[in-house]
Amino acid sequence: MSDDSTHELGRLETEGINAATAAIDCLSPLEIVQAMNAEDAKVAAAVERELPRIATAIEEIAARLRRGGRLIYVGAGTSGRLGVLDASECPPTFGTPPELVVGCIAGGPSALTSAVEEVEDSADVGRSDAARLAITDADAVVGIAASGRTPYVLGAIVYAVAQGALTIGLACNAGTALERSVAIMIAPVVGPEVIAGSTRLKAGTAQKMVLNMLSTGAMILLGKTFGNLMVDLRATNTKLRRRATAIVQAATGLDETASASLLQASDGDAKIAIVVARAGISIEAARTRLDAASGSVREALGEAAPCPS
Repeated sequence: MSDDSTHELGRLETEGINAATAAIDCLSPLEIVQAMNAEDAKVAAAVERELPRIATAIEEIAARLRRGGRLIYVGAGTSGRLGVLDASECPPTFGTPPELVVGCIAGGPSALTSAVEEVEDSADVGRSDAARLAITDADAVVGIAASGRTPYVLGAIVYAVAQGALTIGLACNAGTALERSVAIMIAPVVGPEVIAGSTRLKAGTAQKMVLNMLSTGAMILLGKTFGNLMVDLRATNTKLRRRATAIVQAATGLDETASASLLQASDGDAKIAIVVARAGISIEAARTRLDAASGSVREALGEAAPCPS
């Protein structure tokens, strides 16, 4: 955890000088965005190379969540903010309780809007923040650090390993201290940034893409979708109530009025409404089927909704 030297930092790909943008300050606005776009085009390929490891992580995360564990993101700076963002989007998208997917950022909530850079240098703070989360062997902990060497993240991971938690690393460099500390390493290497060392750019984009996959993939495995419909969303405002109605329409073929009426009768639960309509059963019977199927609409419908062959 002490690979803190300037020499070590200078060897990281994320800290390199990008020859393609060495004279970016001489370019026109159009040329600037063309150069940035050309670099961003490399991100998807870097993530693609990590897909097998991402898939393994998704499977292992879902297994922990089924056992009553949590998905916990730990990071500093941009990495931490991306983790908190992904965690905060899970309840409205997938109807999860806020404690199921947790984002922990160095410096606490104030670091979401203001830089608290010095905290990331403390492994002890990372360990103490992880301890406050009461991590157990049921949890999956994702350490997010573009460099792969952030002491705060490494400290949290050391604590998580000691508790028997599943540990996953997400960095944009290969062969890092983070990789040596975790059970599963995801390292989309995107190369030097458009602005040297500004890892909110390509590295941040790659991390966001991977986090999208981790949470979305795990939730799909947990039955939080039916096809590509987010049937567990919480309809907490007008837009989401309309979306829930549209989801019931798409899944059942009912018109808007009938879908809205059935959704209301189902206490706003799109899953129940879909099973009622497609299986031709009562609301209580639909609820019972879904409980037996651990909330999976497809499983609750059985032969009425087989996966395409």
